[in-house]
Amino acid sequence: MPSSLPVPFFDWKGLYAERAETFGRIMHETALGGGFILHDAVRDFEAKLADFVGVKHAIGLSDCTNAMLLGLRASDIASGDEVILPGHAFIAAAQAVHFAGGTPVPVELCEDDWLMDPDAVRAAITPRTRAIMPVQVNGRVCAMDEIAGIADEHGLLLVEDSAQALGATLDGRGAGTFGAWGVFSFYPSKTLGCFGDAGALVTDDDGVAETVRAMRNHGADKAKVISADCATWGTNARIDNIHAAILAYKLGYYLETIARRRAIARLYHEAFADIDALDLPPSPDADPRRFDIFQNYEICCDQRDDLRAHLAERGIGTIIQWGGKGLHEFRNLGFDQNLPRTDRFFRRSMLLPMNHVLTESQQMQVIDAVRGFFL
Repeated sequence: MPSSLPVPFFDWKGLYAERAETFGRIMHETALGGGFILHDAVRDFEAKLADFVGVKHAIGLSDCTNAMLLGLRASDIASGDEVILPGHAFIAAAQAVHFAGGTPVPVELCEDDWLMDPDAVRAAITPRTRAIMPVQVNGRVCAMDEIAGIADEHGLLLVEDSAQALGATLDGRGAGTFGAWGVFSFYPSKTLGCFGDAGALVTDDDGVAETVRAMRNHGADKAKVISADCATWGTNARIDNIHAAILAYKLGYYLETIARRRAIARLYHEAFADIDALDLPPSPDADPRRFDIFQNYEICCDQRDDLRAHLAERGIGTIIQWGGKGLHEFRNLGFDQNLPRTDRFFRRSMLLPMNHVLTESQQMQVIDAVRGFFL
């Protein structure tokens, strides 16, 4: 059920209510057309997404986890292949590597923006390393110029988990376009979200695109036929037409959504910059090389739990991303890395409300409550 808090962490009901009449019409028209699976709405969305990202191919998929899994399989990740990724990541990235047959190797974060540390990547390379998979957390692109240089130097595959970063750029280049392929999530709370699960893989590689398209539909060819000489082990990872139709429409005003989030992030930064006890993400205007989309607004402080309780008492919802666990902490899954910077980060981090349907009144409630705790 939707939260009844004055400032819920995420307003699930408001996400639909924002343009309910239009959303309802789109779903109704799509259903009336009878094209539910891999029909015109999917092709239309894929074309619009590829154009937005600036790539040759966008393949709509059931979710971002399967997008990573199929991308890794299409890249021939095999048993024993190590894939380096940040410990500051959702477990889906590691799960995709595992189920593709590889071994996920989590590494440390940078303390300035909490993203993958290029020096840690270099230190983690072994003779078994096959790929590097940066995770573009919170709508900010990692130091991809440095990471791409490391990949090139060592002859490693570079791929991206850009689930949270559609539209984010570094030096004008978009998240998801730095490596062989990138993936995006369209989970409802994402900056571009549908009303269920969906994802996509984007690439300029014709071979990867063809293989992933076949894999998502049980190995079928473009005519949706599984021929007797099929050589691709496929699965069911198709995006639904109704989700694709909604996403195609929302992509039309997506830049407005990003602008709204950046404005809220700017307001937060200006309000909290004088609080020495708070560590803030870089402000929207901090680095002219970067364009961050603020999927989340994550802060750190030593009094994290007390601050969360203070905000909860005032009706403000917060969460600790991914349950406050780095990938390396899942010891029962075989991880044994020691990542003290990542550990410290997760002891101190929390997310404040951040979405484009947040009202000005709600923003001020968050600001007043946070400042009231420290000052």
